[in-house]
Amino acid sequence: MRGTLYQSSVSLSVGWPRPPACIPAAELTLPPNGARVTVAGLVLVRQRPGTAKGVIFLTLEDETGSCNVVVWAKLYERYRRAVISGRLLRVTGRIQREQSVVHVVAEHIEDISPMLDDLLDPDFGPAVPSAPCDKPEPGSLS
Repeated sequence: MRGTLYQSSVSLSVGWPRPPACIPAAELTLPPNGARVTVAGLVLVRQRPGTAKGVIFLTLEDETGSCNVVVWAKLYERYRRAVISGRLLRVTGRIQREQSVVHVVAEHIEDISPMLDDLLDPDFGPAVPSAPCDKPEPGSLS
């Protein structure tokens, strides 16, 4: 996926640092139901509905789209700090498919927010050449 542009909140840079061994959100329909996967992305939404008996719902976004994550109450207690304060998370869990909706039921959550600091590094840049200039060249008829 390196070198692709995607209009989302994560398209801060063309080649943002993808954590190793993560499947892009756009490919979550490929693994079978129950498969163990790892996803990573910016935390867009944290929800803890009163009717959900302590279950937390996270929405993560990478450069290809968004991913729904289910965090059971017991797991939330174990990874509370990452779930509450993480801006960029890596989540390992099992695919759960209900008709056309795909969720990742979390088993392990890691706060990888420090990777966002790489985007502030002046030497960090896209992996592809920049787009050609829109200005016509001198002497051209355009």
